[in-house]
Amino acid sequence: MKLTGAQVLVECLREQGVDTIFGYPGGAVLPIYDALYDVKDIRHILTAHEQGATHAADGYARATGKVGVVIVTSGPGATNTVTGIATAYMDSVPIVVFTGQVANSLIGKDSFQEVDITGVTNPITKHNYIVKDADQLPHIIRQAFSIARSGRPGPVLVDIPKDVQTTVIDYYPEKADINGEKAVNQQDQLDYDSINRSIEAINQSERPVIYAGGGVNIAGANDKLVEFAERIKSPVSCSLMGMGAFPGNHPYYMGMVGMHGTRYSNYAFSNCDLIIAMGARFSDRVVSNVEKFAPKARIIHVDIDPAELGKNVETYIEVCGDVGQILDIFNEKVKEKKENGWNRQIEEWKKAYPLNYKTNGNLSPQYIIEKLYQLTKGQAILSTEVGQNQMWAAQFYKFSQPRTFISSGGLGTMGYGLGASIGAALGRQDKKVINVAGDGSFKMNSTELATVSRYKIPIIQLVLNNHSLGMVRQWQDLFFSKRFSHSELGQDVDFVKLAAAYGIKAFSINHNDQVESVLSHALESNEPVLINCEIHPDDKVYPIVPPGAGIDELID
Repeated sequence: MKLTGAQVLVECLREQGVDTIFGYPGGAVLPIYDALYDVKDIRHILTAHEQGATHAADGYARATGKVGVVIVTSGPGATNTVTGIATAYMDSVPIVVFTGQVANSLIGKDSFQEVDITGVTNPITKHNYIVKDADQLPHIIRQAFSIARSGRPGPVLVDIPKDVQTTVIDYYPEKADINGEKAVNQQDQLDYDSINRSIEAINQSERPVIYAGGGVNIAGANDKLVEFAERIKSPVSCSLMGMGAFPGNHPYYMGMVGMHGTRYSNYAFSNCDLIIAMGARFSDRVVSNVEKFAPKARIIHVDIDPAELGKNVETYIEVCGDVGQILDIFNEKVKEKKENGWNRQIEEWKKAYPLNYKTNGNLSPQYIIEKLYQLTKGQAILSTEVGQNQMWAAQFYKFSQPRTFISSGGLGTMGYGLGASIGAALGRQDKKVINVAGDGSFKMNSTELATVSRYKIPIIQLVLNNHSLGMVRQWQDLFFSKRFSHSELGQDVDFVKLAAAYGIKAFSINHNDQVESVLSHALESNEPVLINCEIHPDDKVYPIVPPGAGIDELID
């Protein structure tokens, strides 16, 4: 059939099973928005800012496992997506960003709102395109979705000049494989020599530890991981992106590992004889001092991306492949073990060094997160901003299901959580969504409260307000002689009034005694709620590994 490029885009989105778009119109995408005018089967969410749109698509993708979709205009509209694209790239999140571009005849002439967005985003996308030939548009769109969701997922950008959007071409429908193809997951592509060596090493190990990363959640291999851990009686720790990969209430679970990991988790890594890393990349926040990391252990590293294998730590065996497939083989062939002295040692460490806290004021942030877990029974989705709020959420909420912890791990993007909570709530309407925020992060993209209000999205903004850039201030307190350089914000925003300006119900909490009743009311509500929590600026995230120390050299 004969369609314009803009109409072809809409049809290709239907092919890919897209039901939600996040975007912001502008001159260079007017033909696309005109094509969307009569579309009823694809929901368009108008955000307050293009960065918010990209974070919303990212949160949607993380919560659902589908590809998130963004449409923005050229120039500043496109550049406003860069932080969101980089966030998705660092955390392997599948999104496709469609940017408008000036007409082909105007490219390279410094035309109004012209930016070389493919050049800008080349280092932070799996792939990107500029569509010079309208006849290539359907193929490029289909390829973009395939690349975004296959193998190690990630963001793809498609830049569409305005004349391509208006050109009439022949469109031939195709049925898409919306479940996605895997780049390295066919049985005949697996390195069975490495797999068999891994099985032998696991069978010989007396003190194993499983290190679960975000790849387990992406692969949907959570149940297989539980089966494997129970088979070899191994304790399990997660990276920040791996939260929910292993049930937080399981007896073998040790919490996070690394800079803000539990003491017993870090002790386990420092004393084990084998680390089995599944879909994790050994970031600097986990490893800290490489020379002191896991000195007694050999490392089996399983990951779908060959570039990650052995990149940050020295490995004993590298296995490139889909985590789910590798776990299937391990569960079939690894010998079942019995609990031993290693398991007893882990339990002794857990009893000796529980994850606890002390408060400097009347309201404890850790208590808020614990109470939130109790009230939701672990069934909610938590998005977070970045900083102390993020770490408290990861430490004190027991994530027991995949895709329920949504946070910027690799890039550490302040201002991420509110937009991400919007996408998560629209993608998973069966779950209550709570954004755990700090006041510094929350202010960065608080304009997205307009989006929450416009669409009446029933999410909770839980703002842990210490009137400072909490994690920056914590580091200045601990490591910079309490020289609080530009990290104390003071009483600069009344978040209750800010919420009211957007027509959103808001509460303020000042004492632990108020927490349960306010949280209960917010959780029962079917409308947006903001809760301002007045915490003390001296409340800190503990334990913490100081700079240059080994992960077993924590302070608290």
